Amino acid sequence: MGSYVNASIAANETIVYEAKVSWLSQLPILILGLLTLPFMGIGLICFIVAFVRVWTTELAITDKRVIAKFGLISRSTVEMRLAKVETVQIDQSILGRILNYGSVVVSGAGAPRAPIPGISSPLNFRGRLNAILEEQLTQQA
Repeated sequence: MGSYVNASIAANETIVYEAKVSWLSQLPILILGLLTLPFMGIGLICFIVAFVRVWTTELAITDKRVIAKFGLISRSTVEMRLAKVETVQIDQSILGRILNYGSVVVSGAGAPRAPIPGISSPLNFRGRLNAILEEQLTQQA
């Protein structure tokens, strides 16, 4: 995946699942860009914003943590140990449900809620995370 996740994992840590931002989540800004392209390049700015959002957002599950990073100039990161994960929330608009994208919100004890927007197949992400958490609980028992 991207450099932030790879740079953040420890030597004994393995990436188990990676999620990506859906280009379809950028559809409104891409349409706006297309409509405003003739007006002094405003549309080009919209295309760049959409590209940066897709290119700079990273979301991964390792065997120890959930790691998320978004932003280019200002960066926001969320890193949460799997043992601290309490809930995984998926927020999807009507368009998000139709086009299979949404925001993923992982929260835990004392951790801030930070939505990671526009993730492709967010229900797959939640299902994979829940499966990993169940597997770890089974191994501990």
